Amino acid sequence: MDLSDAVQSLTSPVTPIRGGRMPGPVGMSILLLCWLALGVLPFVFSVPDLRLATGQIGTPGTLTVVSCESLGKGRYDCKGRFTPDGGGDAVNVDASPDSRAGDVIPARLTPEGDRALPTGVKGVLGALALPALGAGALAFLPYVVLYVFGVRRGRRTAVIAGSAVTAVSLIMMIVGVAAALA
Repeated sequence: MDLSDAVQSLTSPVTPIRGGRMPGPVGMSILLLCWLALGVLPFVFSVPDLRLATGQIGTPGTLTVVSCESLGKGRYDCKGRFTPDGGGDAVNVDASPDSRAGDVIPARLTPEGDRALPTGVKGVLGALALPALGAGALAFLPYVVLYVFGVRRGRRTAVIAGSAVTAVSLIMMIVGVAAALA
């Protein structure tokens, strides 16, 4: 196979295989439930960080990032000192891995007292990146459900809506990550 054969195979129309095997109803139900779980779990895991960033839980204060140690492959382990706004002793905490040594930011201490997360716009946008990922994962699930159950009506709308949700979630993820890195 040379380059021209590869290009021809990529540009030729795909013909569906007739009689191809699809999972049965039980298998398809399991696959759809796994897809649903994959999309819902980011929402579940983001709740504590969103509650911290919006000030619903945690102790308000200031986080001073003391050190960031490289773990390799672009990963960092950052440590900081959290000073509560109401006074009291400073606490050693884990800081967000996207921090830089020397950063001084408004933050909230988790109820467990082991880490501090940024608050305000930066914290909220950073915490919204994970739910945006979940929305993107769920965007085309309605189309797939319609397809699996053989419903033709509404598929085009499901594709248009899925594309719009995917685009918005991608933008939200980019904004959230950019805000966290700023």
